[in-house]
Amino acid sequence: MAASGCSAPGLWVRGSGQCLGSLFTLFSKPLCSAAAAASRPLDAQRLAERLRAQKQQQKTKEPAPTNPVQRRVRELVRFTEQLQRVHPNVLAKALSRGIVHQDKDLVVINKPYGLPVHVFYNQHIYFRSKKDRAVTVRVPVPEAGVVDIPIVEKEAQGQQRHHKMTLSPSYRMDDGKMVRVRSSRNAQLALTQYRALSSSPSAALLELQPVTGIKHQLRVHLSFGLDCPILGDHKYSDWNRLAPQKLSAGILKKLGLQQSKARHLPLHLHACQLTLPALQPRTEELTLLCKPPRYFVNSLHRLGLKMPSRDHGADEEATQPGAQ
Repeated sequence: MAASGCSAPGLWVRGSGQCLGSLFTLFSKPLCSAAAAASRPLDAQRLAERLRAQKQQQKTKEPAPTNPVQRRVRELVRFTEQLQRVHPNVLAKALSRGIVHQDKDLVVINKPYGLPVHVFYNQHIYFRSKKDRAVTVRVPVPEAGVVDIPIVEKEAQGQQRHHKMTLSPSYRMDDGKMVRVRSSRNAQLALTQYRALSSSPSAALLELQPVTGIKHQLRVHLSFGLDCPILGDHKYSDWNRLAPQKLSAGILKKLGLQQSKARHLPLHLHACQLTLPALQPRTEELTLLCKPPRYFVNSLHRLGLKMPSRDHGADEEATQPGAQ
């Protein structure tokens, strides 16, 4: 697209309700003067570069919200803008391929990996009704047990200031004795049952049963509670850094991956089973099973981990499901 003049019509983003005409107003004069000085029309590449620079400048000026709800709203807005770049037909086909159960009252979809959703937890329905599986870096000690540590959201101090969920323990060790401490008033009770289904010297396949449904609970309990971060968890593998997960040379070799490419690893957390209670009009519980995605199965094979025998028929062509 070449700009032949200094005026631009108002542009609308689908679903956002915001007109971008004001964006052009902010820098239409500099663009026009620069084009005139160069004595040639403004091409599409230069215009795109300036748009990105202007957008980045606006982002740096906006203060990060301190309220968790406001941060979540901003996150959802960003996800919505990303979804708007996906053609509706493409998204509809991907969702239809992932239908696990459908009746006149309920549709259950194995959502594609990376598709954001907003989850509302009903603790009465959630209690002990969900099972997940995760490939972890390192093996938990012991290989089966319960993590019962409250979780709270805090700001991490690093090169990039950011917020994460983290542990808020009720006890600490003092001269070899366990002493109760005053926990944060914002901390939420979190309970996770886990057991290793298969393990190797450097990794494990865990079955997880979250008794509570706190945001990022499994990721936090595994990484900070058991020191076994989930493979591909680039957010919770390190508290102070927002960077690709650092993997051992052994795991990289088995995966056939270079550390510089580790950022492309998806989160290896898979919701494999969900049991819904007998709510009207159903008279019996509904147990939903979801096959693991192809990348998940491939990583198991490369790391020398074995899927339980009842899951050997897993469809390796399954679409990538969403991660917590």
